[in-house]
Amino acid sequence: MNNPVGILVVGCGNMGSSHARAYHALEGFELLGLVSRNPKSRNALSAELGGYPTFASLGEALHQVRPQAVSVNTYPDSHAPLVREALEAGCHVFVEKPLALTAEEAESLVALAAAKGLKLVVGYILRVHPAWARFVTLARTLGKPLVMRMNLNQQSSGPQWYTHKQLMKSMSPIVDCGVHYVDIMCMMTGARPVSVSAIGARLSEEIDPGMYNYGQLQVRFDDGSVGWYEAGWGPMISETAYFIKDVMGPLGSVSISDVPKGASDDIEGHTKTGMLLKHSASLDAAGHFENEDEYLPTGDEPDHDGLCRLEQEFFLNAIRENSDLTAHLRDAVASLRIVLAADTSVRSGKTVFL
Repeated sequence: MNNPVGILVVGCGNMGSSHARAYHALEGFELLGLVSRNPKSRNALSAELGGYPTFASLGEALHQVRPQAVSVNTYPDSHAPLVREALEAGCHVFVEKPLALTAEEAESLVALAAAKGLKLVVGYILRVHPAWARFVTLARTLGKPLVMRMNLNQQSSGPQWYTHKQLMKSMSPIVDCGVHYVDIMCMMTGARPVSVSAIGARLSEEIDPGMYNYGQLQVRFDDGSVGWYEAGWGPMISETAYFIKDVMGPLGSVSISDVPKGASDDIEGHTKTGMLLKHSASLDAAGHFENEDEYLPTGDEPDHDGLCRLEQEFFLNAIRENSDLTAHLRDAVASLRIVLAADTSVRSGKTVFL
């Protein structure tokens, strides 16, 4: 029987807490400690899980407990240095998206992990979601080109707006959330992205002058497919159409159906599918639709903690089975490159060719 993988969790906010619960529950991991700059967050999580050692810095924790793996779940601007520190210490790493703030930094971390023979997994949670996997599979049956329309607008206030403002110190909504949905677009098309255009607007005096809290990007692929993604954060954001997940092709369309998901600041609703709506474009001799639309139930889909557990099972398997993560990391860097190009387009007012 394999010995459990000793792991440290860095960052004890929403994502770090969910991943810590997964490590606590999975027999394949041994949670060795919790790291956070905020004593309140790490102590509260430790108490919830029955009492784990806590540390103020990754360096201190690495020195004291000598883990085999590190889970990085902090604000995006600290991801790259923490991942590098963990890899240099000989640890496998799970890191929440994005891997880094630049594609070049991300590529250097991928190279470092390869050079040291360590596993590096980026938290693209939709990749482990059964219903989203089915959404991608159905999209691939619609012919080419594809038209992909997706958004995730979040009306936020109180602690959620505070978190969004902290995130926007390093990246905009279309970068932070966009990597997930651009990654889905790339999976649906299997094609190479060739250009990105984007627009953005600063809708609050509470964020830095150089940042924007609403953005929209358009990406074009070499097979003729096109994708649109929109994201906005803040107390002024409309909830009229905050959750659109839709793809069209010559043979029809597939959509995540519009079922009640709660308020847009409810993280549980960000991945929920309710049902998939499949529409066929096939017409009969009289020019009428041949087939009724199909509503495809997605069953008892995992909640947010359940999805985090699936991610950690993937991470554990990669370590134990020595899985080849080349494609996983290539895709993680590619989606990051696309959304960063969108940010460049917002700021320059020009299309960026990839």
